[in-house]
Amino acid sequence: MILGIESSCDDTAAAVLRGREILSNVVSSQTDLHAAFGGVVPEIAARAHVEKLDLCVEQALAEAGVTLAEVDVIAVTAGPGLIGGVMAGVMCAKGLALATGTPLIGVNHLAGHALTPRLTDGVEFPYLMLLVSGGHCQFLRVDGPDRFTRLGGTIDDAPGEAFDKVAKLLGLPQPGGPAVEAEARSGDPTAFAFPRPLLDRPGYDLSFSGLKTAVLRARDQSLVDGALPRATRADICASFQAAVAATLAEKSRRALAVCPDATCFAVAGGVAANEAIRAALEPITDRAFLAPPLRLCTDNAAMIAWAGSELFAAGHRDGMDLAPRPRWPLDSAASPMLGSGKRGAKA
Repeated sequence: MILGIESSCDDTAAAVLRGREILSNVVSSQTDLHAAFGGVVPEIAARAHVEKLDLCVEQALAEAGVTLAEVDVIAVTAGPGLIGGVMAGVMCAKGLALATGTPLIGVNHLAGHALTPRLTDGVEFPYLMLLVSGGHCQFLRVDGPDRFTRLGGTIDDAPGEAFDKVAKLLGLPQPGGPAVEAEARSGDPTAFAFPRPLLDRPGYDLSFSGLKTAVLRARDQSLVDGALPRATRADICASFQAAVAATLAEKSRRALAVCPDATCFAVAGGVAANEAIRAALEPITDRAFLAPPLRLCTDNAAMIAWAGSELFAAGHRDGMDLAPRPRWPLDSAASPMLGSGKRGAKA
């Protein structure tokens, strides 16, 4: 039995797993707390995590029908993420581990996403993973629970970040991904010829900041008496979403070509919940295409519990010196893509 704890951004979560069986998966959203600010406020998020973590753990244990004494391992997100939230989760997990004598495992949040296909479908290593979320976008060859090779990724904005910024530009609510997707359903994806960034260059790297700028120009050129018509806004959303999907599909095709032994092509992360993006990715491979259930695409503790169980089985253990990390690349041997500083490489 393993207890997972997740608090890297704006969702407080706890889950209990028995093997691959999810006994409980509690997620407490902070969306309402940040709605007035147009994005996540780190200080508000950290405070909310402190208030909700013990309640989420209690609820996860109750829903699973187990006691803390029955838990064999405690897994917690130790990074990357907003440092206040990560610290809150790590300190909560340390307290529980110290009080009960239960082994503690610090999990890379990105590894939680990347290993989700093992939880949902039991896939074998190696496989190709497109990890696409609010803050990250990477192509990863996954050879083990702690063996990741980054083939490429975003050199600026991640797709989820671009969705959020486009939503803000168009006056849509946050989080931007679901808002843009909902608006796009009534729009024409061919109405605006938005660029497909970096498709004219070899390799697997991605860029979305120029696409966001193109949306801004389209909006400004489409104003009527200072306002953006609803139908035009829908067309912009649909065309933007189509550009992101087409770019990800082509770069995925290239990444698959250099992974002939991959057992499957999988996508994970919050943006993997987007139906248009899923539909664009599935036809590009003759191997199995795997996308998690929507509830396991966004941040959750079940994926952290699963990653912790895989690491525990591989012999990993952490002590009370486990440190929260705001930055933690999965492939530490790869050159930083987004720069680095005192806190380490961003990705």
